Amino acid sequence: MKIMRPVALAALTASLATPALADRQETLYLNPFAGFQLFDDKRDLAETGTFGVGVEYRFLPRWSVEAVYSRASANQKYISGSSDFQELRIDGTYYFAGPDAAWNPYVSLGAGHAEFGVDDNFPINTAGTDQEETRVNVGVGFRYNVSDGISIRGDLREFHGIDDSTFDTMASLGLSWAFTRTVASSKPAPAPAPAPAPVDSDGDGVPDNRDQCPNTPAGVQVDSRGCPIDSDGDGVPDYRDECPNTPAGATVDERGCEGITETVETIELQVQFPTNSSIIDASFDNEIRRVADFMNEFPETTVEIAGHSDSIGDAEYNRFLSQRRAEAVANRLTSVLGVDPDRVSAMGYGEAEPIASNDTAAGRAQNRRVEARIQVTR
Repeated sequence: MKIMRPVALAALTASLATPALADRQETLYLNPFAGFQLFDDKRDLAETGTFGVGVEYRFLPRWSVEAVYSRASANQKYISGSSDFQELRIDGTYYFAGPDAAWNPYVSLGAGHAEFGVDDNFPINTAGTDQEETRVNVGVGFRYNVSDGISIRGDLREFHGIDDSTFDTMASLGLSWAFTRTVASSKPAPAPAPAPAPVDSDGDGVPDNRDQCPNTPAGVQVDSRGCPIDSDGDGVPDYRDECPNTPAGATVDERGCEGITETVETIELQVQFPTNSSIIDASFDNEIRRVADFMNEFPETTVEIAGHSDSIGDAEYNRFLSQRRAEAVANRLTSVLGVDPDRVSAMGYGEAEPIASNDTAAGRAQNRRVEARIQVTR
C-alpha cells in the first residue's frame, strides 16, 4: 500500500526539530500501543483490534508533537471479505501537568492520511481499488509515569473522514519509553551574588563561623575565639570573677575566689518563668525570701543561684537562658530582699545537671528548676 511521502517527511521533521528555547527539558517518547477501533457504518467494516507506534517529541513541559503509524485488518460487516487499514498522522498534544508529575492528563488534535485496502475477491468499493482518505482527529487521554523512563498511556480518540464525512472511534493503551535531556541556557551565567556579610549572632565582634563560645552575654569582653576573657587564668571569666588577679595555680571556687567552697544547704525554689523568658515579678518574692531568711540566720554563708533546664532545644541556648533566669532570681534577692550582693552569685547550668529523665514530660518538668545552693568557704 502507498503512504504519502509528504506526510512521512513532515512526521520525521516534527519529531527531530528542536525549538530554540533555553533552559528546558526535552523528552522523546517511543509509544507502541494496542487499540480497538470502531468504524463508521458507511465503511462496511467490523470493529477490530488496531496496533501502532508513535514517536512523540515533548519540546516544552506541557506541549508535544507526535508522528503516529497504525494498522489493522478488519472483516467486512455485510459481505464476506476483509480490508487492510493503515494510517500515518501528526498529533499536537497539550498536557495539564508537567513531566515530573505522576499523572499527565492531556488533550490532543491532529490530522493524517488513511488507506483502506481491498481483498482481491471482495473489493471494498465498486472500483476495486484502495481507498484513500484524509482524517482529522481529536483525543483525550492520560500518561502515568511509572518511573523516569517508563510510562503507561491511555487514549480515546474520535476520527472524522473528510472525504465521505465518516466518524470512527478508537480506544488504545500503550507502554512508553522516555529519553530525556536538559537543554542548557544559551544566555551568559548571571554574575555571582556578593558574599553575605559575616553573621555575628551574639554581637561580640567575632563571626559565628569562628566563634567557639556562641551566645556570650551582651557587653562581655571576648578574645579572638569569641570566648570571655579570663585575665588571671583561673578558669573563671572576668565578667564572673569576683576575685580578679588570683595567683597562678591557686584553687578557686566558681566565683574565682580562693578557698574551698562547700554547699551546706540546697533550697529548690518554686519559681516559674514564661516560655523563653527570664522575667519574674514580685509574686515569687515570698518563695525567694526563704533564701534571704536562711542567709540572715547564718551570716557566714554565701549563695549560688543555680539555673537548670531540660534537654529540649539547643544546649548552648539552654545554658544561656538558665543563666539569665538565675541572674533574675539573684537580682530579686539582692535588690528587693536586701541580701548583700557580695554574698550572691548566679550560674546557669542548662541541661548539664538533670535530676530526672528527659525522656518523659514529668522528668523534663523536674529538670526545669532554680536552686539556691547555700555555701560556706572554709
